[in-house]
Amino acid sequence: MRRKLIFFAPLAVLGVALFVFVGGEIVRLLWNWLVPDLFGWRPITFWQALGLLVLCRILFGGLGRHGGGPRMTSRMTPEERDRFRHRIRERWGFGRPPAGDSPTTM
Repeated sequence: MRRKLIFFAPLAVLGVALFVFVGGEIVRLLWNWLVPDLFGWRPITFWQALGLLVLCRILFGGLGRHGGGPRMTSRMTPEERDRFRHRIRERWGFGRPPAGDSPTTM
């Protein structure tokens, strides 16, 4: 087991480094191909492209867990879900609940 870890750890580090390099290079090439001609801005370096990639990840991708986790409604029974929907509609004034959408005892 330890032998496998010793073999795969350097490969994993190399794979991550290659992934970061390719991502930064793609962003740099796309920026330098499109932005100077479209907007008149200057070309960027690899490190600036990598910084843009990280900034976009922080702003749009988040840093926490992504997907796959149970949602609140998936942990609820159908009756609990109906009661929850009914209370939301009552509280926030979403109009009358649809026909047949009467909650069970609260």
